[in-house]
Amino acid sequence: MRIGFRTWKTAVGVSLSVLIAQQLGLLNFASAGILTLLCIQKTRRQSLSAILDRLFACLISIAISAAFFEWAGYYALLFVPIYLILIPLCVKLGIQGGIASSSVIMMHVYIHEGVTLKFIGNELLLILIGLGLALIVNLYMPGIDRKVRELKNGIEQRMENILRELALYLKEGSTLWDGREVLELDKLLDEARSLGIQATENDFSGRRSLFYAYYETRRRQVEILKMLIPLCSQVDGRLEQGRRIGGFLLDLADNWNTIPGGRDYHAKLRAIRDYHKELPLPETREEFETRASLYGLANELERFILTLA
Repeated sequence: MRIGFRTWKTAVGVSLSVLIAQQLGLLNFASAGILTLLCIQKTRRQSLSAILDRLFACLISIAISAAFFEWAGYYALLFVPIYLILIPLCVKLGIQGGIASSSVIMMHVYIHEGVTLKFIGNELLLILIGLGLALIVNLYMPGIDRKVRELKNGIEQRMENILRELALYLKEGSTLWDGREVLELDKLLDEARSLGIQATENDFSGRRSLFYAYYETRRRQVEILKMLIPLCSQVDGRLEQGRRIGGFLLDLADNWNTIPGGRDYHAKLRAIRDYHKELPLPETREEFETRASLYGLANELERFILTLA
């Protein structure tokens, strides 16, 4: 059984919250651990948002429950009007995530049967300790550098393989390629998107992470590669035009990720386009369809090269 890092943070945070509250001699000290437990999230930004939601919800619940219980008495049926006010108010304020935490504080008010400054101070300290420990333990996030490198290598290797397989098909006219790299790329891109979002939400500056920008670029490139596959399948590998584009793709497979801005590839593709323009007009439907596929291939390759900038 694998224990995740978030589980470790939760265990440590809850234990420290309860320990600190107990050492301070607070009433209901175990509730500090519950508040910490409810605030441990996957990212720093999610954690901060959860903490603020619970802070405001707890403060509101103290005010509402104290007002009702002190005015009408400490009766269990009063939870009905209290929740009828608290829940819609939290939803309207967008802090509905704090309803469970605020309920913990509300139960303290009911059980204590008396709201004094000392009691309010006790509850505020519980809130401060519980939410504060959650914030502290969530400030540390495990590094994702190794996972980023693995994803980058996996994505780029499969993109290179696709370019190479398409090149071989156009140059030799047949291939045994099963296309599994396309399915693998979709899975890797999903992982990259999740990791990019996580990295972005761990940055309080609000800027998108560099890895998320990397994901967006690779996603666009993969979409173009998917467009190339059916276009290549419609080209007769025996034609010189197809072999020329195949050579271009093979060159691109070797260098696409090392030459910034697609340098020199615009000129090479332009030369292939010029060659196509000099060819005689197609005489049969098959030749016309092949020429149309070649034209579409050149357009998609132009789009791919533009993404290298």
